Amino acid sequence: MSQLIGEFECKLDAKGRLMIPSNLKRQLPDAEQQGLVINRGFEKHLVIYTKQEWDKIVADLSTLNQFEAKTREFIRYFTRGATELLLDTASRILIPKSLSDYANTKTDVVLLCQFNKIELWDKAAYDTQLDNEPENFAKLAEEVMGKGRGQNA
Repeated sequence: MSQLIGEFECKLDAKGRLMIPSNLKRQLPDAEQQGLVINRGFEKHLVIYTKQEWDKIVADLSTLNQFEAKTREFIRYFTRGATELLLDTASRILIPKSLSDYANTKTDVVLLCQFNKIELWDKAAYDTQLDNEPENFAKLAEEVMGKGRGQNA
C-alpha cells in the first residue's frame, strides 16, 4: 500500500456518517470491496485503517506473549471498539456512537493521513492539539529524528 497523504476537513451528518473525500478515496482503492477498520487512538481521537493494514496489526499483536498481564491489558485496550466499516453507495462510513463519544466528535472533524492510517479528530480538539506546537520544533525534530540518521531536511 502506498503511503496516505493529506488533511481533510469534513462534516458528520446527523446520523454520524462521514463522506470520504474524493482525494482520499482515490488513495483507498480497495476500501469499497474490503472495507475499513476504525479504532480508538491514543489521544482521544479515532484511527481508520484499511482492512489490509488492520490485518497486519492484528498479526503483530497475535505474536505477543499473552501470558503477560501487561500484554493482555494492552491488547484489550488497543482493540477496544475496533469496528469494520463499509462504504455506502455515497462513499460514506458510519462512525459508531461509542467511538464518536470516545473522541467527542461533533459535526466538524479533520481527517489527517499518516503513513498507513487516517486519524479522525474533532476539529476543535485537533486545532487545540496543533496550537500546542512546541516552541522549538527544530529541537523536537533533532531529538526524534536526529539520532545517527544522517538525514538532511
